[in-house]
Amino acid sequence: QVQLVESGGGLVETGGSLTLSCAASGSIFSIEAMGWYRQAPGKRRELVATIRTGGSTHYRDSTADSVKGRFTISRDTGKNTVYLQMSSLKPEDTAVYYCSANGVITRTANIQEVWGQGTLVTVSS
Repeated sequence: QVQLVESGGGLVETGGSLTLSCAASGSIFSIEAMGWYRQAPGKRRELVATIRTGGSTHYRDSTADSVKGRFTISRDTGKNTVYLQMSSLKPEDTAVYYCSANGVITRTANIQEVWGQGTLVTVSS
């Protein structure tokens, strides 16, 4: 069984910074990609950033709420952990942030997708 546990959420003022962590546990051989998604109240879950085994990254870059230049995703492959450094936070970044892992190979199974329980980030205005 693979589990993802997020940490690091909390309350921060506009312009502040937070770093989220997500650790995957289980008999894991490899994880193809890990990422962060978020879901604000009344909205759909949306991609924030992903990082693949080779280190390639992808960030949310919509005109309305881009995170490029403000958020940085990184990964410690040996620890099966992914991080999201968030800076210049805005009230519209307020959401529950979920960690995901895709292409997980364990001792007994190949798992397409795993989700964490989420961690709340609140940015006060």
